Amino acid sequence: MDHLSSESVIFDSYGFSGQVGMIWQVVKAPLIVPVLKLLVMICLVMSIMLFIERVYMGVVIAFVKLFGRKPNKRYKWEAIKDDIELGNSAYPMVLVQIPMYNEKEVYQLSIGAACGLSWPSDRIIIQVLDDSTDPAIKSLVEMECQRWANKGINIKYEIRDNRNGYKAGALKEGMKHSYVKQCDYVAIFDADFQPEPDFLWRTIPFLLHNPHIALVQARWKFVNSDECLMTRMQEMSLDYHFTVEQEVGSSTYAFFGFNGTAGVWRISALNEAGGWKDRTTVEDMDLAVRASLKGWKFVYIADLKVKNELPSTFKAYRYQQHRWSCGPANLFKKMAMEIIRNKKVSMWKKFYVIYSFFFVRKIVAHIVTFLFYCVVLPATVLVPEVEVPKWGYVYIPSTITLLNAVGTPRSLHLLIFWVLFENVMSMHRTKATFIGLLEAGRVNEWVVTEKLGDALKIKSTTKASRKPRLRIGERMHMQELGVGAYLFFCGCYDFAFGKNSYFIYLFLQSMAFFISGIGYVGTFVPTS
Repeated sequence: MDHLSSESVIFDSYGFSGQVGMIWQVVKAPLIVPVLKLLVMICLVMSIMLFIERVYMGVVIAFVKLFGRKPNKRYKWEAIKDDIELGNSAYPMVLVQIPMYNEKEVYQLSIGAACGLSWPSDRIIIQVLDDSTDPAIKSLVEMECQRWANKGINIKYEIRDNRNGYKAGALKEGMKHSYVKQCDYVAIFDADFQPEPDFLWRTIPFLLHNPHIALVQARWKFVNSDECLMTRMQEMSLDYHFTVEQEVGSSTYAFFGFNGTAGVWRISALNEAGGWKDRTTVEDMDLAVRASLKGWKFVYIADLKVKNELPSTFKAYRYQQHRWSCGPANLFKKMAMEIIRNKKVSMWKKFYVIYSFFFVRKIVAHIVTFLFYCVVLPATVLVPEVEVPKWGYVYIPSTITLLNAVGTPRSLHLLIFWVLFENVMSMHRTKATFIGLLEAGRVNEWVVTEKLGDALKIKSTTKASRKPRLRIGERMHMQELGVGAYLFFCGCYDFAFGKNSYFIYLFLQSMAFFISGIGYVGTFVPTS
């Protein structure tokens, strides 16, 4: 069956009028084909950029693992020793900040872990920055702080009368208190993070003995990665970030971003960089870039892990990914020229930050994943005049996928699920990226990621006998369903008339979008 007759059949079978078929034939050659060819070319260029970036990272990390030295060998690191004459004043004063907002499920864990840090009690201040709007939760947090204060812990419970600037605003306000002036360093932990008691003993010496270091960043350890398939997928993505991206940036003295938590800052460096700013939803990355442009260095400690929680509901994960994708794109737009004009850092660092860190990882990676694999490649099924070379849709994506998977060897058997789920999430990331670049409506939207703590276990035990009542409207996501329908249509067309066997991928990918579209992803928390 030739292509013209196959198109007639498909139009007729789907009830299209002959006129629509004729319009398609008229506009296809002069308009659709050239546009699609251009999009294919753009996607292939972006794929090559991402491929080169991943291979570069892979080569560097292999070299680091084989021949690299640990951070405490590359920098001066000596354990802090007691001084009989100076006493505890030999230890620097440390501020520990815990920003939180209606964190009913995890506030006790984070405050308890911070108060359990091993450090001379008169040389540490725990600062709980509570932006909660629920009076009951505020009361619980305040009582918890008072409980630790009664045990002799130097803990401060700080609130403000607004939420201006969200987390950045809370951290900035926290630095204004008079007692902070006596502190040399500030450790920051989000409300679901639980540092081990020796955290300060392992991080502070880097800052104490290396005056050019501004930040010591620890790795995240996920306590609920086995909770559901979605948390396993997140673990795979974030493990690559911590195992490869952060390690490469630190080992090559180039640049890596502050993760917003589980890190210690030199307060003088933080102030010199301009302090906390709320101009984007990634205040941590903003601060890191500004400090780097001032010439400060960062250290990443891969074997220092801080326990935390992954979002286990699809709604929470979507909000988080919107913020993590929109914020960097918006920051890139605002800082690109400032980075280029900077005279304190080398051309290599400027290139690394602008091209590698921002452009390829934060913009190209999101856009090419969705545009190529979920829009353009399926469209070539309907327009066979446009061909995609095999290296573009098989070899390059396969290599990129395998390089991404090295961070979590235990999940290699889930690689196909990870690819399909990442493609679904790329739709939200791409949309958020353009919102950030164009500074559109939701550019400054900040929704605190929901944490469940032990709530899920408690609810699942107490409500085991009852079936949760679902509201279909709350779990239906029309964007995912729409893309799923498009992919399914292209798969059917390819199955009937195509020659490239794309339908195998298209059907699998459409299933992933449909499953996400009906909300059958992540953990479902029963309502009371």
